[in-house]
Amino acid sequence: MDATGRIEQIITPSVEAMGYEVVRVQISGGQRSVLQIMAERADGAPMTVEDCADISRSVSALLDVEDPIREAYTLEVSSPGIDRPLTRLKDFERFAGFEARLESRMATDGRKRFKGMLKGVEDGLVCIDTDQGPARLEFDNILRAKLVLTDELIRASQEQQEGPQN
Repeated sequence: MDATGRIEQIITPSVEAMGYEVVRVQISGGQRSVLQIMAERADGAPMTVEDCADISRSVSALLDVEDPIREAYTLEVSSPGIDRPLTRLKDFERFAGFEARLESRMATDGRKRFKGMLKGVEDGLVCIDTDQGPARLEFDNILRAKLVLTDELIRASQEQQEGPQN
């Protein structure tokens, strides 16, 4: 298991017990490594700065005990944002109907990059309609995926933050 997988394994139970879900754990290099933890509220409400601070305090304590990163690093906790990465199979279901970019590890139908309308998950395959036609990718073959910032996505995000109208 790589370092990010080990860190995710360490922090996920506590983060979930606090009412959040881990979206992504990522380590980036440089002079000082940065450990980025992206999380969202399990209840679907928008993340606040206080939410990120609570997660940061909890995760810092866990990582101080477990010490999975030997060198000095900076911890960043953030929300996924509007044009969020899609990292879990349920993300492809949840955001069906929105535009996304996907990159596969191995070529599917002769290509590795796909951009189009997410259609959800069918028989365990991620479905996307592209200008070149529909594509179905195995989840494990997806290297990275994220939503594309569109007017529809912005509108949906604003409606979610405002809540139901009376």
